[in-house]
Amino acid sequence: MNLIKLSAIDSTNSYLKILAKETRVDDRTVVIAEKQISGRGQMGNGWVSKEGESLTFSIFKEFDELFADNQFIISMAVSLGILEGFKPLNIPKISIKWPNDILSANKKIGGILIENVLEGSRVKHSIIGIGINVNETVFTNLPQASSLKLQTGIDFNLDEVFQIILKSVFNYLNNLSEIDFSEMKQLYQKHLFKGNKISVFENPNGFRYNGIIRGVSDMGELLIETENTAIKKFQLKEVKLIY
Repeated sequence: MNLIKLSAIDSTNSYLKILAKETRVDDRTVVIAEKQISGRGQMGNGWVSKEGESLTFSIFKEFDELFADNQFIISMAVSLGILEGFKPLNIPKISIKWPNDILSANKKIGGILIENVLEGSRVKHSIIGIGINVNETVFTNLPQASSLKLQTGIDFNLDEVFQIILKSVFNYLNNLSEIDFSEMKQLYQKHLFKGNKISVFENPNGFRYNGIIRGVSDMGELLIETENTAIKKFQLKEVKLIY
């Protein structure tokens, strides 16, 4: 693993993207920033982090025989890797809020941003951004956000959490093309937040309705069983889970 430590950067994902365009980046290169000024989340959303209290890092991972049609397995692997890493830290009631927010109880403690570069029908490499709220205690105007410290009462060592999560994520990412996709999807669905429970959803127009999360499609779309028993597929920004 090649580790690059930065004191401050706009975004670790953006830094790695530029680096990959300008030079040859080794597989398993990791960039971690003490301070991230313009962190990015899914679909252009921001990611707020605090210096000395949170982890913000990005991974450069190459793939040999991973087909683009199966690229959602990367998101599943990273999410499950983070959950596995949280287990020895005794983080309570951890789950995955589709597509890749990490929750403790019903509070968001981590997020993932994956940007894939394709070459033909295959994934050439991915830049995987991970943000984890570790020791923050104040989240202004973010009622659904929390941290490992708030959820456990423990003041964590940032470097220890970083090493544990990184090792666990790489355990899932290594030899990913050899992992059975359906088995990975079953495990991911097992840990979905509000899975198989009646929940309230909202469409982009603000209309709310009841439905049940039944899993994800192979392409990573959320499968929701609506009141008329039909299962529909939704992409990011097409549906919002109200909780």
